[in-house]
Amino acid sequence: MSFIRPEAQAAIWRWREIIVAAVVLLMGLRWVLGAIGLLFWGGWVLLIIGTALAVVGAQRMRFRLGVGGPGVVQVDEGQIAYFGPLTGGAVAVSELTQLALDHTAKPPHWVLNQPGQDPLHIPVNAEGTETLFDVFASLPGLRTERMLTELRRGGPHTVVIWEKHNVRPPAQRLH
Repeated sequence: MSFIRPEAQAAIWRWREIIVAAVVLLMGLRWVLGAIGLLFWGGWVLLIIGTALAVVGAQRMRFRLGVGGPGVVQVDEGQIAYFGPLTGGAVAVSELTQLALDHTAKPPHWVLNQPGQDPLHIPVNAEGTETLFDVFASLPGLRTERMLTELRRGGPHTVVIWEKHNVRPPAQRLH
């Protein structure tokens, strides 16, 4: 039996990184303002760590669009697997060539392309999609802020978020 309402528990869980960052920031501020010696300098370290946690937590919070969507996402040893009611599949992160966001689908879907396979479509609100944030952030050259902006923006078309550099053939020179 839980003493916290499910709605409040869900809100706390959604804001968990920001809450932890606020606690670290408050403890660091307390040490900076009220201590001398090592605790004073430790407070500055905690302020820096708390700020970094707040920035990362805010990005993660913007990535989460809720739960209750169709299917389940699992990330295991460099493999993204989606188990949906109608479709599903798996792609290797190392073999990923393109990441797109399809706003024409309801709800919007992440589209993951891997050579030799059909594109994997994952609803943005499927269970476990919060694990995709770390995977997407590890892609070389991916601009996280652009991804989050496109996720919130919406629109009538598919947007390519990231593409592997060696996907397109090199340009043919005339001379």
